[in-house]
Amino acid sequence: MLQPIVHYGIHFLLPLIVALLFFKTNWKLAYLIMLSTFLIDLDHLLATPLFDPNRCSINFHPLHSYYAIGVYMVLALIKKTRLIGLGLVIHIIADQVDCWMM
Repeated sequence: MLQPIVHYGIHFLLPLIVALLFFKTNWKLAYLIMLSTFLIDLDHLLATPLFDPNRCSINFHPLHSYYAIGVYMVLALIKKTRLIGLGLVIHIIADQVDCWMM
């Protein structure tokens, strides 16, 4: 019961907190951009079975691989891609916490 609350809490609340604290003037756009990084979950469509509640996404799905995570961290450091990078890193944090709670 606690695992989905924590997982989706991180997915939705952490980007909101980051947007409100660091992108005050454009927080709505910042929040929307960070939420759009949920699209990396499209790589779940490549898995069989499509959904396994006991599977850790980290380093299982291509867009959740350690190499991809490294790219996401670099994107977070570059001003022009910072919001996308932050959203992706936050997404990975949520998935990693999910793995720890399994």
